[in-house]
This record gives sequence, structure tokens and C-alpha cells, in this order.
Amino acid sequence: MAARLTPVEIMERLVGFPTVSRDSNLPLVEWVEEYLASHGIESHRHYDETGDKAAIFAHVGPWVAGGVVLSGHTDVVPVDGQPWASDPFAVVERDGKYYGRGCCDMKGFDALAIWALVEAHHSGVARPLQLALSYDEEVGCLGAPPMIERMLEVLPRAELAIIGEPSMMQAVTGHKGGIGYNVHVLGYEVHSSLMHTGVNAIMAAAPLIDWANARNAENRAQPATELAALFDPPWTTLHVGQISGGTAHNITAKDCYFGMDMRMVPGEDAEDWGARFEAEVRAAEAAMQAVRPEARIDLRPRFRVPGLQPEEAGAAEGLVRQITGDNGRHVVSYGTEAGQFQEAGYSAVICGPGDIAQAHQPDEYITVAQFEAGHAFMRALLGRLAG
Repeated sequence: MAARLTPVEIMERLVGFPTVSRDSNLPLVEWVEEYLASHGIESHRHYDETGDKAAIFAHVGPWVAGGVVLSGHTDVVPVDGQPWASDPFAVVERDGKYYGRGCCDMKGFDALAIWALVEAHHSGVARPLQLALSYDEEVGCLGAPPMIERMLEVLPRAELAIIGEPSMMQAVTGHKGGIGYNVHVLGYEVHSSLMHTGVNAIMAAAPLIDWANARNAENRAQPATELAALFDPPWTTLHVGQISGGTAHNITAKDCYFGMDMRMVPGEDAEDWGARFEAEVRAAEAAMQAVRPEARIDLRPRFRVPGLQPEEAGAAEGLVRQITGDNGRHVVSYGTEAGQFQEAGYSAVICGPGDIAQAHQPDEYITVAQFEAGHAFMRALLGRLAG
């Protein structure tokens, strides 16, 4: 019989694969697939459009609806330029912590979920357990929607999904939604002394960025709803984090590139905010083309992440609270795949080991105590699924 690895041993294997979002995750997927197969568990892949990345999902227990999904992502953020004290792609234990890229976000949870799936298969469960590991979560939660769609075609529909983002094992029942764009402002180059005859792409972009500043000020000044007041900050935010362009100081900029990201509090619609921004872009483009018809603004949607809405008597929240004993009300301002599971009809909650403050950091870690708390959660979950 194949060896049954411990959660730490599985985490060591997963962290050893440098699955930065810009690179393929297929070696990790192949390892998970082979490890599950060695225990008699069939898994399924769903590739992205390039074929270089794949989600992997599996089902154990009776072939019926109503099960539990343990959901994680396989990709991690880069380590470029970060001062690590040890190899970021090797798990190192010191001072009561497991260090390594992804130990916290979120290969620690992935390892626990894989362990739980194998244990459920061997011990038997009355209620099904499913594993769902996506790709490209770190670049806009891009991989989960096609994975979920495929899961619903291949597997019995589960009732609820536990998304294991680091929450210190608390039940997080809400998060903001988000929408993002890549913007390319294409101007027309002339000497700056004759700038009125050309179109400066940077200067044309500036009012669009300042539009975001104005909306932030307006949103902050509005009274928060009861639900929005739970968030930090309790308003919808618009943000530009990168900008580039221009050729020289004495030439009107031909190109300007920037990204526009928006994070919506519950009750505000991402599509509405997107439409408002697109209207501003088209108005700016018309002004540019009045000077030079060749000028334009190319707008490419980068991501759309639905918010996670707190559920009335939600099955996922109820199960997690039963296991953890956590009765607090917790929400987060960042997006996760939980809203995507909820949008597909699952009851969803976020609960995973580790502190989100450690995610993406140099010397990323999860404490041994938190990892063990996650292990205890999985053992308790298996007990409930066993009936």
C-alpha cells in the first residue's frame, strides 16, 4: 500500500514546487494526481487556455450530492527581490514556525486538505468530501470559475465550500468584490513645444486617475451601511498601483499604461462601477480624438471577483462554527474564491490556518500551532462526515 504522508510532509512537497503565477503549475498538479491515484482516488484536471496550468479536483465518499468542498489555490506570488533567510521553496522549521513560500498562503491548507481527502477515502465517510485546487488565484482569481463549472459537470454537486485562505481558523463570512482593468492610453507624439497639435497619453491618463481620487473621497464621506461598516475601510475603494509611459521630457507621450482596480463593499455592484469607469474612459478618448483621430484608449478587463455575502443560516458557516467554536463576526477587504463558489450556488465560508499578514512577505511562515489547529479542524471535519 502507498505511504500515507503526514500534512507536514505533503506541505514540504507542495512548497518544493515553485508555482509562481507567471509559471506553470503542472509539476505540482502531476504530483497531487499521482499521490491521490496511489491511494485509489481518481482526480480530474481542468487546463487553462494555454495548457500550461491546470486545476485539479477530486471526490471521495458516496457518489451523491450534498458534500463538502475543501478549496485552495496552487499558485504563489514571486520571491524576486525579497530578502529570504532560507530557500523560499523549501519548508524550514525554526522558532515554532514553518517558513517557505506558500506555507501560509496557501499550501499549508492545501496539504491539510489533501491529507483529509486521503484519510476520508481510507476511513470511509457517509457524506462526500471534495478537493478543489485552482490556478491563478493570485492574479485575479482567474482559475476558479472554469474549475467550478467543470466540477459541476463531472462531480455530484456539493452543498458547501470551505475556502482555506489564512484566517487564523476563524469563520470569515464576507469579503469585498473586485473588478480590475489594464488601461493603455495611446496618444500622438509631437515636440512638446507644439503639444497642442499632439496628444500626451500621460496627461490624458491623469484625469482618469484623478477621477478615482474623487470617487474615493466621495465614498469615504458617505455614511456606511451596517454591513459595510464591518469592513476596513467601510467604503468602496479605487486604486492605481502601477503606471508607465513616455519617451522623453520634450516629447508628448505616445503611450501610458496603468491598472485600475476597484474593491466594492457588499451592496454595491461591480458591473455598475465598471460601467462608470468605462464611460469616463470613452469621454476621455473622444477628447483625444478631437485633436488626433488616431489616438485611442484600449481597455482590457483583468479580473472580476464577486464579493462574499454573509448568508442567513449558511450551511458552510454553521459547519465551521460547530467545529471551531468561533462565534465572532469576521469579514475581510481582500477578495477570494469564496465569492465565486457562492455565485455558483454553494454555501461558502473562509476558514484556514495562518495569518494573512504573513502572506506575500519575505520569510513567509505559518506557525506550528496554527498548522496543528488546521490539522485538528480536519480531524474534526472527518468525524462529522463519517456520521
